[in-house]
Amino acid sequence: MTAMRWIRCLIGGLCWAGAPAWAGGSNYGITAGALPQVAGKVSEWPVPTPKFARDPAPAPDGSIYIAVMHGNRIARFDPRSQQFSEWPLPANAHPHGLLVDRQGIVWYTGNGNGTIGRLDPQTGRVTEYPTPSGGDPHTIVIDGQGDLWFTVQGGQRVVKLERSSGRFTEYETSGNPYGLAVDAQGVIWFCRLQGDGLGWIDPQSGQRGEIDTGRGSAPRRIAAAPNGDLWISFYGNGKLARLDPRARRIVGTWELPKEGGRDPYAVTVDAAGRVWVNGIDTDTVSIFDPASESFRVIRLPSQKVGIRKAIIDAQGRYWYMGSHNGRLGMVE
Repeated sequence: MTAMRWIRCLIGGLCWAGAPAWAGGSNYGITAGALPQVAGKVSEWPVPTPKFARDPAPAPDGSIYIAVMHGNRIARFDPRSQQFSEWPLPANAHPHGLLVDRQGIVWYTGNGNGTIGRLDPQTGRVTEYPTPSGGDPHTIVIDGQGDLWFTVQGGQRVVKLERSSGRFTEYETSGNPYGLAVDAQGVIWFCRLQGDGLGWIDPQSGQRGEIDTGRGSAPRRIAAAPNGDLWISFYGNGKLARLDPRARRIVGTWELPKEGGRDPYAVTVDAAGRVWVNGIDTDTVSIFDPASESFRVIRLPSQKVGIRKAIIDAQGRYWYMGSHNGRLGMVE
């Protein structure tokens, strides 16, 4: 998109209008809620195109969007009608991560063709924006200014898309950047999966840095808690870790219970501060209570699920997508 077309998009009201409050959780622009009590009830629905569907994202209207990576589609689930809709994407887009802005526009990472995609579900129109250095855009989040941040795993970069101008800013890094999150001060934190560390970028000051998470930790995903802490899944050693972003250090680690798995993957936090983490080697979800430092393990009704990303919606319900079994799930 040219700069002039971008400006017309803004004038026409089709892009971001206004900045969201810091939402924490998965930094998807929707403030996570909290159930008064988690009953442990699990519901699942088979997706129409079960071709490595992954990475659910909540929309302002309560619906859940899904990236169907190998099916080259975006799917939407309406919890009220319990019906799915789908939109085809340009050839070889292969969406990996996605989020939905306050106007209901879907933004996704084109992992297969080095783009950021924009889907308007009302019209079905898809617009692609090639990233400056191409590569394999991976996980995407939105900050308090409405700007998009995403990792380029194989390309070893973290990238900002400033939607008010259409400008991309690339930050070179190493260690295969994977999951990322925004802390309460607006600092971007990202997991260096093969670097056994975390990186951080302060957009305001321009400062950057890294912290070591220990040999073999392999941090994969990261999420923000309401109190400002960040929680990280250590895929390499089976632990859940807590980061104090102000002190920029890990202040605690806990091993997942045996029944909760040894390969922590997806992690998110609800409004009560409970940390939801899954071991992708099991068909379970674990809820960690920081106050009691205890885990509760919920067994899922299906087998070989394969949760790679999960979110908490505005009501406090936990949504996951089984990339292996093609079933969207919800825990309440």
